[in-house]
Amino acid sequence: MGAPAGRPVSPAAGALRRLPNPRLTGIGAGLFAAAAMFLIGCLDRLLFDESPVVFGLLFLPVSALTAFWVRPADLVTAPISVPIAFALGIVPVSGGTGGLGGQTMAVVTALAVHAGWLYGGTLVAGVIASVRKVRLMRARQRRMMLAARTARPAAAGPSPAPRATAARAPRRPSQR
Repeated sequence: MGAPAGRPVSPAAGALRRLPNPRLTGIGAGLFAAAAMFLIGCLDRLLFDESPVVFGLLFLPVSALTAFWVRPADLVTAPISVPIAFALGIVPVSGGTGGLGGQTMAVVTALAVHAGWLYGGTLVAGVIASVRKVRLMRARQRRMMLAARTARPAAAGPSPAPRATAARAPRRPSQR
């Protein structure tokens, strides 16, 4: 994977080319994001004492990877599944006590307090998915224009000889 036309490749570009490039379905991308965020939430609770900054900072790359790894047909699902993954991942970090009601209130409060991270990650996923979609549409338009240029125009060839028509019977009014 060298650079095209002898251009030098930067070390960062070379490292990015070596990264895995899976193509996940919409459901697969959502499951990836949800599992990653739940695991990050659990590790954040164990290692960093429920630090919202660590959780939020790790949410941003998960959002970006989700948008990069979703297949082109499912690009719209990336900005939708990322907030759901954030909500699932915040459950271990929210620190609720007192049963289901206390845990639910802690999750709702954590979602409200950390909405900046939630909006930021959703914005990251939305921008990446939008840029990918625009690039796909431009590539498709270029392919169609190239195909139209290389195709033979139909009017350029010789016109066929007119056919002799047999005498026709006059049409009835119901056939007009």
